[in-house]
Amino acid sequence: MKKIIVFTGVFLMALTSVSAQSDSKTIQLGAKGGVNFSKITGDDFEDVDARTSFNVGLVAEIPLSERISFQPEVFYSGQGFDIVQGEDRIFDTSEDVEYQLDYIQVPLLFKAYLVKGLSIEAGPQFGFKIHEEFDSEPNSDGGDIEIDEDDSYVKDFDTSLAVGTSYKFDNGFFVSARYTMGLTNIFKEDTLFENVDGKNEVVQVGLGFMF
Repeated sequence: MKKIIVFTGVFLMALTSVSAQSDSKTIQLGAKGGVNFSKITGDDFEDVDARTSFNVGLVAEIPLSERISFQPEVFYSGQGFDIVQGEDRIFDTSEDVEYQLDYIQVPLLFKAYLVKGLSIEAGPQFGFKIHEEFDSEPNSDGGDIEIDEDDSYVKDFDTSLAVGTSYKFDNGFFVSARYTMGLTNIFKEDTLFENVDGKNEVVQVGLGFMF
């Protein structure tokens, strides 16, 4: 929770600074939320299934020209993957397990409007891990296991590339779809997983409102 407050505060201060330096009167702030379908990609993770979770956060749109905008965001993103009993080569488990990797994500996107309302967007995204947990299937002996930092094999920071499209209506509502591809290995060196290559992959669909 403290990390969420800190990153939200930094985001808002950055927007205030940009707004003060801009001559545009059409800078917009908004809120967004949606569904995540996430997994880990790599040769060692061909057998994992996608985890279904959600994302929610803040968004801004800062016009740079008539058709081009800069769109920074900050949001909570539930990520990770599902391990199906007896199918995974990395995790030895006799039951279905959901591996939760939750992040505060900060994408810095450039948006181009193709026609009125319809746009495409792309840019780097920086992720800060805030929670890690194994969730076993109901009624199993394993239960939920929260992983603290000392026992974690996953790095605190992640870098991705985000690409997507959105449509903004005249009343301020917008719908969006986005694909995020991890650029860096999420696993720490000098651990049991130091020779394992895994990258985050997320598909997001959602809606939001610009004030």
